Amino acid sequence: MSSSLHHSLIIFLFAVGISSAAAQFKPKAFLFSVRKDTRALQYYTSLEVSTRSNYVDVVVDLGGQHTWFDCDTFKLPTYKPISCGSTKCNNVKSGGCVGCNLPTSRPGCTNNTCAVFSYNPYTNGLYAQGLGEDNLYMSDTNGLSVGLTYELPKPFPFSCADSDLLRGLSNATKGMLGLANTITSLHSQLSTKFRKPHKFALCLPSTTEYPLGHMFIGGGPYFFPPYNKNIAKQLLTTKLVINPVSTAPVSSEGDHSDEYFIDVTSISVDNRPVTVNASLLSIDKNGEGGTKLSTVTPFTKLETSMYKVLVSDFKKAAALRKMKRVASVAPFSACFRAISVAKSQTGPVVPYIDIGLAGKQHWRFYGANSMVSVKKDVLCLAFVDGGSKPRTSLVIGGHQMENYLIEFNLVSSKLGISTSLLFRNTTCTQSRLL
Repeated sequence: MSSSLHHSLIIFLFAVGISSAAAQFKPKAFLFSVRKDTRALQYYTSLEVSTRSNYVDVVVDLGGQHTWFDCDTFKLPTYKPISCGSTKCNNVKSGGCVGCNLPTSRPGCTNNTCAVFSYNPYTNGLYAQGLGEDNLYMSDTNGLSVGLTYELPKPFPFSCADSDLLRGLSNATKGMLGLANTITSLHSQLSTKFRKPHKFALCLPSTTEYPLGHMFIGGGPYFFPPYNKNIAKQLLTTKLVINPVSTAPVSSEGDHSDEYFIDVTSISVDNRPVTVNASLLSIDKNGEGGTKLSTVTPFTKLETSMYKVLVSDFKKAAALRKMKRVASVAPFSACFRAISVAKSQTGPVVPYIDIGLAGKQHWRFYGANSMVSVKKDVLCLAFVDGGSKPRTSLVIGGHQMENYLIEFNLVSSKLGISTSLLFRNTTCTQSRLL
């Protein structure tokens, strides 16, 4: 993404400058734009790496342990490899050491380099790559507008991936941004280096059109016109749960998961409980079951028995609303003629689905998040069968998270979710911050 495009929607700049100028100010929080590739069903953002205006677009991965991208297509004049046995290497989950067989070293191909595993969840591709670091630039925000551009005080760690690892990614991107709860994640690096609260928030966009979605790092306030209140104070909150067994592609015995799990207590359709095996909603001693959030899962996945009951109950509730059934369109099982479904500010008027959370709270999905248009006159329930023996019983996908502001508060270990009522007349992507 070019610098001009990155700033094309700014309505107000409260300051301009970088490096030495920025050092005179204290950033409030950081802001990154988020876009959606509606063909690949992936969300991506831009990182300004090594030098100013040197942007790399990377897919946003809530479960990614670190950031990786194809360095061959970018100039990285200030890149430095991280050596094996160094403190920085010992602080990450290293896979040993890697070397370089080329006569001349380059970013991603150096000797005696700390190895990390770069993982592509779309192809299940896993490569041992050298960990390096370079300059990183980002803009701060006061919750209303974009401000100064800052340089990270210490270089940002990432790995240079082989081009083969890009298979399955959006054509607009060259790698993946890891947002798992690790020390190499973007939010961890920024929060630590700038001494900001360890919080980050996502608002995933539902279309490719402007305005863009957002990623905040460092906490609120969050303002989204025309709603004139700080949304950070209006969030529904629930505890983040630690899965005691790692869900990463490579791990050591005793490692817990770095992904984001929550305690779901029930599922209902139009206030009627869906009958599910309660044991599937909890995480067992082997780390199986439970609920996690994933930006690389396009639509929410449920264990087969849960999925079948949800679809059955939804069809019954839809019939009461006189929604006309049509043939299923894979991978969806419940599809309807769009003309038989009314429209509202929260999308198609369909049976609403509630995900019950601890503390007698619920996360409600209205039509905009529960339905997807698959043909000109066909709407389908946007939930899919996750298989009879999945590692995680319920995976809340990107479509269900779109246009909600979702805050990951790693200080208090809580997840904050903007309520649908809050956004009946607006969505968080209507803001003109970027």
